This record gives sequence, structure tokens and C-alpha cells, in this order.
Amino acid sequence: MATQPHIENQGLEVKDNQILGERRSLLSIIVTKFFQNKLAVFGLVTLAVITIACLLAPYIAPHDPAYQNLRNRLGEPSAEHWLGTDHLGRDLFSRMLYGGQVSLYVGFASMLGAVTIGAVIGAVAGYFGGLVDAFLMRAVDVILAFPNIFLLITLVAILEPSINILILVFALLSWTGTARVVRGEFLSLKKREFVLASRTIGMSNTRIIFSQILPNALGPVIVAATLAVGSFILAESALSFFGLGVQPPHASWGNMLTDSQSVTIFRTAWWYPTFPGLLILITVLCFNFIGDGLRDALDPRVIEK
Repeated sequence: MATQPHIENQGLEVKDNQILGERRSLLSIIVTKFFQNKLAVFGLVTLAVITIACLLAPYIAPHDPAYQNLRNRLGEPSAEHWLGTDHLGRDLFSRMLYGGQVSLYVGFASMLGAVTIGAVIGAVAGYFGGLVDAFLMRAVDVILAFPNIFLLITLVAILEPSINILILVFALLSWTGTARVVRGEFLSLKKREFVLASRTIGMSNTRIIFSQILPNALGPVIVAATLAVGSFILAESALSFFGLGVQPPHASWGNMLTDSQSVTIFRTAWWYPTFPGLLILITVLCFNFIGDGLRDALDPRVIEK
């Protein structure tokens, strides 16, 4: 009789090891599938280089990004100024590094806010259904009924543009897509056996939502979040072009384009709008490549093969 608990414990340990092994195997399959996508790997490596360079801006920037040398306004690329200077004689390469910190921060912080709000609302709507689902989804429909660009311009203009206001507005207006994706996943997952078993043992709704169902619904959310970062960087650039984005003295890739929106500059200093514009293009493409790679890697039909 004394050996029965020992046998049961061994059985539980074997099951735990099997589950752990399956999870590691699944993760290795996902990683392998992702790295088989050459564009996704290119996007990941390029984005890593850009991000690290921007984070290390205080150490690798050759000049103070705010220093103005009016004698060298719109200076051509040279050994001293690798990418030239802007209309106030500031080093363009240094400003691009520091501006990248702001642009990437706005993109990632806005994505985290939007995904968090959307995941919670979508989870609650999909899990409880009924009137709760109807009310939350009608709220989504109302927000989607208005063109995002007009809402963005209106809210930012009313609240006065700043980095934190931009992040807040982006997050409050961009959670609807994530909410719909998560709701759809919850509608199918809440009928699965593991959810019924969790209810049977008396697990609370909150714990079932956040510890049982939500982790299984994160695949599409991760893909959407990756693509959203690039969208937020573009949105910040668009608002900055209208003078409603990141405000001076802070530099961002968007307001660097704003400063160069002059016919004279386009004709005589091609490097001023070209390099920030190329960096925005490359960064957004990298996020899109990574999102496509994650979508393919997390596709259950691909994983099963």
C-alpha cells in the first residue's frame, strides 16, 4: 500500500515531462518554420540592427543632434557629416539615430496599449457572449464607423500633440482589430475540453480567461501586433507631416520629413528627405516581413506537416 502514492507521483511526473516535451517540440517547429522564411529573417536581422543602433545613439552618434551650425545648412554628405545636414545645420545621421528612439518607442508602446485593450475586451466578449458580447461588439462597430485619420487628427489637435498623447490616442483608436481576432478565438476555444474541465474543478472565470484560453489564442494576436508597430510608425510620420506628431525639440523620423517639405529642399538637398523616408520604409517593411513569417510559422496547418 505504501508504494501506491509513489507510483502515482511517477505517473504525474511522466505526464508533465511529456507535456513539456510536446511544448518544446512545438516551439522548435515554429522557430524552424520562421527561420526558413528568408524575408522574415532578413527583416528580423535588419530591424535588430536599426533598433540597436538607435538605442546606442549616445555612444555612436558623431554629433549632438540638437547642435545647429548655420554656416553649414543643407550641407551635402561628407566625411564629417555622413548623411549631410538639415536646414539648421544639424547632423542628419545623428538626428536619425535619436529620432529612431522616439519613432520606435511610439510604435512599440502604442502596439502594447492597443493589444492589451483589444485582448481584454475581445476575451471578455468571446467568453461571456450574450449581452456582454453584443454591447462590446457594437462599441467596436461605432469606432470602426469613423475614419481613423480624422479621429486621430481631431483628438491630437484637441489634446495638444506630444509623445505620450500620441501613444494614448493610437492605443485608444486601434484596439478594435485585436478585439475581433481574440473574440473569434475565444468563441471556438471556450467549447474545448480543457475549458470544461477547468470549470468542473471550480476555476474562476478570470483565471480561465487569462491562464487557460488566452495563451492558446495568442498566435493571431502576435502576428497582428507585429504588423501594428509598422502601422503606428507610419501614422506618427503622417501626423508629424501635418505638424501634429512629435514636437520639437524631440526628433522623430516623421518630423524630420516635415522639416524637409519644401520644393527648394527637394530640388537642392535631396538627401534631407530621402534618408529619413528610406529608414521609415525599411523599418515598416521589416515589420511586415516578420509578421508574414510569424503568420506562416504559427499556422496550425503548416505546423502539422
